[in-house]
Amino acid sequence: MFFVLGINEKREDLADEQLVTCERCGSYGRYLVFMTYSVLSLFFIPVFRWNRHYYVEMSCCRALYELDPEIGRQIASGQNVEIRNEDLTLLSSGYGNTYKKCSYCGYETNEDFAFCPKCGNRFE
Repeated sequence: MFFVLGINEKREDLADEQLVTCERCGSYGRYLVFMTYSVLSLFFIPVFRWNRHYYVEMSCCRALYELDPEIGRQIASGQNVEIRNEDLTLLSSGYGNTYKKCSYCGYETNEDFAFCPKCGNRFE
């Protein structure tokens, strides 16, 4: 008799309903809430979850925040919860120094292009 056991890291998207003005880039965006966790699988069937962490990613600039675990649990259980700035801890500031926006067409990218891939104008 043999057993197939496995431990994996998983990600589960939870919600993206709250429209906000981003404090990092000033654009309108949505909170993309997700949970990461470790899972023990037996014969490829998830048996036990632990090490749950809740995160918020901004849809506009991809800034990443860690979410208060209590608020995360409420969202995961299906409750309609408003996320406040006090519930977030900044982990990554998003595009960083490579964030570019075309002054002609408004195309936004975090790639290191010299010219806009949409309209062909030079990034300033």
